[in-house]
Parts: sequence; structure tokens; C-alpha cells
Amino acid sequence: MALLRNFRPFLGSNLIKRTIASLNSLPETHQMLQKSCRDFAEGELKPIASKIDKEHLYPKEQIKTMGELGLMAVEVPESYGGTGLDYLAYAIAMEEISRGCASCGVIMSVNNSLYLGPILHFGNDSQKQKYITPFTTGEKVGCFALSEPGNGSDAGAASTTATLKGDSYILNGTKAWITNGYESEASVVFATTDKSMKHKGISAIITSKPTPGLDLGKKEDKLGIRGSSTCSLIFEDCSIPKENLLGQPGMGFKIAMMTLDSGRIGIASQALGIAQASLEVAIEYANKRLAFGKPLTKLQTIQNKLAEMALQLDSARLLTWRAAWLKDNKKPYTKEAAMAKLAASEAATFLSHQCIQILGGMGYVSEMPAERFYRDARITEIYEGTSEIQKLVIAGNLLKEYS
Repeated sequence: MALLRNFRPFLGSNLIKRTIASLNSLPETHQMLQKSCRDFAEGELKPIASKIDKEHLYPKEQIKTMGELGLMAVEVPESYGGTGLDYLAYAIAMEEISRGCASCGVIMSVNNSLYLGPILHFGNDSQKQKYITPFTTGEKVGCFALSEPGNGSDAGAASTTATLKGDSYILNGTKAWITNGYESEASVVFATTDKSMKHKGISAIITSKPTPGLDLGKKEDKLGIRGSSTCSLIFEDCSIPKENLLGQPGMGFKIAMMTLDSGRIGIASQALGIAQASLEVAIEYANKRLAFGKPLTKLQTIQNKLAEMALQLDSARLLTWRAAWLKDNKKPYTKEAAMAKLAASEAATFLSHQCIQILGGMGYVSEMPAERFYRDARITEIYEGTSEIQKLVIAGNLLKEYS
């Protein structure tokens, strides 16, 4: 498999080696994948992450290399150009890539989970050949168009419409907060095809980009994750062939919810990568920085911080791996994916915050990566369902279990 090629060796720190050793209970394929992704992130992504952030650069060459390694289509079967691994493998790879560069992580996540995922599970063979195979190599990426300016977290309130006229759907409306919006060459778009059916009247339509009638809004100037573009997709009498309908008419809401369940595992893994990077920087700095004549790591207050950081990180990782395992074994995982996403995103914010506290003034300046980790972590509590939405999902499923 392309993922398991030999990379040129990167030694890494003792902390990295210990982290790898802690995974030795995983299957051998997953251990090899984890080490390969970590070596790649350490050698190729970490050194440029600051430049990508400061200059708002799309990491085109790095994404192409990730495609060559099989990272842009982890779950996709080899028959469609993918790597054919399971979702646990995807979660492990996502964490390692995001540890090196969170922007690369979200580009990878959207292409894997939100774009390829629904086409793989709901598309016909013709759609898979056209809209999956060319998007597995890193040369092309896709996006996912669900959110709108007026609906926020209410995915069932799609005001974008798709009206069937002859052999085409005519799309009108605006989709907002679209990750990979500028770089993507196709999108899974959710639009209302029957207003009388409310959320059951939403359909999913694969849309090529660029195409007449589809314009891009301005690139958003964001707090973090600056290497991926975010913009609106504006549809004005945009004609899309009806054979691009994904699944059946009215299946859009179901497709969106199932896709978000999978996607939340990816974002949880991205958050884990940010949190892991924060812990490593905090420990490295605390070992070197002297206070009162001894390293910071000798101070009990710093030890308490590091212990709490490690506890939240490992707890969130186990929740994430559990959700991935449930998905791989075809068991219900909606509640568990929401738990993983909630725990991991809040852990990323907590660990990056504590990393800044441990570094003190050095944590506040861009010379060190701690402030970037904090900025990058914040979005993980918002996209693919805010923390508040995750709690509603968890509670709703919990109450069903006990009803």
C-alpha cells in the first residue's frame, strides 16, 4: 500500500518514540501507518506549518504528496483508487497529519469524510468513477456544501433550492463556510427539491466546479486553519445534470446526518493532533526553562498541568478510537462520534491554552507555535457541529436508549 512506503528516516524526539511505543497494542498495519504519517508530518509538514499559517498558503504540493501516500482517500477501496483501510486507520492518520499542520489535516478530513464519504456510500458506479477516482491522488479535492448564512446548525432549514427542469436541476441560493471552497473541483451540495416535505424534501447533488451559474464569495480571513480556504458558494440558475443526484430525491438530510457522524471522527482526530502537538511543545519547553534554579518540570504546579493535559488527551483519544471501531464494525456510533468530537475539541482548546500558560510570554508570540495551536483548536469546537450541538446529539441518543 502506498501509505506504508518507506520514508527517509526522521529521528524525532524521545517523546515521539514513547508515543509510538504506546500504540504497540494496535494491529501492525496501524502501527506502521502511524509511524509513517508521523515521520512525514515531522519532516515535511511541521517545518512549514508556520509559513502556511502566516501567509495563508494552500499547501498544494504537500496535499499532492499526501495523495501519493494514500492519505486523501483512506477508506476508499483500491478499485476506485483509494487505500482501502478502515476508519481507525483514518483516525490515526488524521491525528498525525494534524499534529504537523492542522490546515493540512482539515483539507484531508473534508476530502475523505465529507466529500468522498457520501459518494462512496450513496453514489452509483458511474458517479464513483467520475467523482471519486480523480479525487484520491491529491491533484483534486472536493468540498461539502450544507451550511447556509441563515441556518447555522439547523441542517434541515436549507433555503437553497434545486428545481428539476427537463434533464437538469437548477440550483439557486448560497452555501456558507465551505472549507476547500476555492481549491475544490467538485462539491456535494444539499438543496431543497420539495419545500412541502421540509427536511425530507432535501436532496444531495454532486456539482462540478467551476460551472456556469456558480460563483465563489470572498475568502474569509480566519482566526486559525489559515492554509485552507473558506468561502461561500453562490448559485444563480446553476444547471446540474439530474444524473448527479446522489441517492434518491429527498435523501439529502439522511445523507448529511450520516456524513456528519463520520466527519466528526475526523475532526476529533484533527483536534487530537493539535492537542498532542501542544503537549509536546509544553514538555519540551518546561524541561529546558529554568525557574527558581530548576527546570519548570520540577515544579508541582507544572506537573499538575501536564498531568491534566495528558489525562484529557488520552481520554479523548480513546473515545475517538472507540467511535472509529464501532463504525468499522457496523455498529451504531452517532452518540459515540459526538462524544469523541466534543471531548477531543475541548481537549485541544484546553491543552493549547495550558501550553501557552506553561510557556508564559513565549507562548504569546508567534516565534513559538503555541499561539497557533490555540487559534487552530478553536474551530474544532464549531465546525461539523458546535459543542452545544454535540451535547444535544448525545442527550437525544442517550434518552432513546433508556426510553
